[in-house]
Parts: sequence; C-alpha cells; structure tokens
Amino acid sequence: MSSLRVTQTLEPHGPASAFVLSDEQVAELSSKKAFPVLVEVNGVSARLRLARMGGINMIGLSKAVRAQLGVEIGDTVEALIRPDEAERTVDVPEQLAAALAADPVVAAAFEALSFTRRKEIARSIAEAKQEATRERRLEKALAELGAAAEEGRA
Repeated sequence: MSSLRVTQTLEPHGPASAFVLSDEQVAELSSKKAFPVLVEVNGVSARLRLARMGGINMIGLSKAVRAQLGVEIGDTVEALIRPDEAERTVDVPEQLAAALAADPVVAAAFEALSFTRRKEIARSIAEAKQEATRERRLEKALAELGAAAEEGRA
C-alpha cells in the first residue's frame, strides 16, 4: 500500500483546516481524484476523505478531527497519509435493522446509498433521545427509501 509523509502548517479553510496535496502527491496514493484516506499524526489515526475543492486537493480537518489528532490551526504537523482500504460499515440501530429486514426492496435502496448517507440516516435514528422522535425519523427514512426504490434510484 502506498503512503505519503507530509509536513505542513495547518491553514484555515472556512471553519476547518486541511492538508493540501499537489496532483503529484495524490497520484502517488491512488489513480482516483477523491478517495478515503487514513491520516496518522503523533500515533493517532483518523479515517478521512481526500477531495478536490475549488481545484485544490485537500483532506479536511474539522474541529472534532483536530481535537482527535491533537492539533490546531497554525500548528506545523507531520502526517502519514495512506489510502483507507478498510470496509466502511454503518452501525444500524435495532429499529432500522428490523424495518430493513422486513422489506428487502427498502433494504436494497438503503444499501445502494453512499456510505455517508447510510451513516447519516442511522445516526439520526440512533441519536434521538425520545422514542417518538426515533419513530418519526425512522418513518421518514423508510418513506424516502421506499420512494427511491419506486423511482428506480436504488
């Protein structure tokens, strides 16, 4: 697996910061232009994504990720970056899992979604504090998935 070691001063990019990579550095890691990466700083790893924004290759570092890695905007940071080839899985809450098991068409629509969208749906349901909120979010997600399946988007 290819990897890249970079040393950069973290500059602000909106409310976040980012590692900025040249096209040559991206090509060292993958033939793709956007892909999941594993970034290691001071022995701490974060699963992130390299993306091209405004013509710039960057790996965004939100406030939460900076806290996880122990870095701040303005710090000079040495990082090891490599493609993240691990399977990306979503922790599906019990209620959603039961609903998906009961309807294979809706389950197929859920699996056809991007990893991030599946994660957002699952988190929205799992983080609801009240049962009524959890049920409402589950019903909304199932309705959206059913509509997507009917329209052939899944």
